[in-house]
Amino acid sequence: MKNMPNTNVNKVRSSDIEFKDRLVSIQRVTKVTKGGRTFSFSAIVVVGNENGVVGYGLGKAKEVTSAIAKGVDNAKKNLYKIPVINGTIPHAQEGKFSGSRVLVKPATPGTGVIAGGAMRAVLESAGVKDILAKSQGSSNPHSVVKATMDALLKLRDPYTVAQMRNIDLDKVFNG
Repeated sequence: MKNMPNTNVNKVRSSDIEFKDRLVSIQRVTKVTKGGRTFSFSAIVVVGNENGVVGYGLGKAKEVTSAIAKGVDNAKKNLYKIPVINGTIPHAQEGKFSGSRVLVKPATPGTGVIAGGAMRAVLESAGVKDILAKSQGSSNPHSVVKATMDALLKLRDPYTVAQMRNIDLDKVFNG
């Protein structure tokens, strides 16, 4: 989480919130030793309540199920509140992590989630119903998830903007 912006980031505690978890990617990793090959699994998981709270985590273990369980536990420790207004995001935003770049744009009701693979899991877990998204650069699921979270964490809702500028909420939309 070292590249995540720290302005307007709202961390959320996972107590008494019902989460749905989505497995984004699972890899079998091999360590070659003198005694032969040792297999283990690495899983990246996204959890969210589909109402503006989302997080991701990485789990590693000898078995698939325990790697996924560790990923879910890790994700529940890194939850963030995302501004979702009428099923979409407030404004267009770019996000970057390592070699991945993502672009997310708000969409009109009925559009659906136009995004691929790893981005779709993050956006649906966050509760976004209508969005246009484009992933550029690296398609590594780990980097795409982190770049998508970066873009979502940079979003600002109109109420926050109005407070920062010391103006009425009407002037944010009409100004």
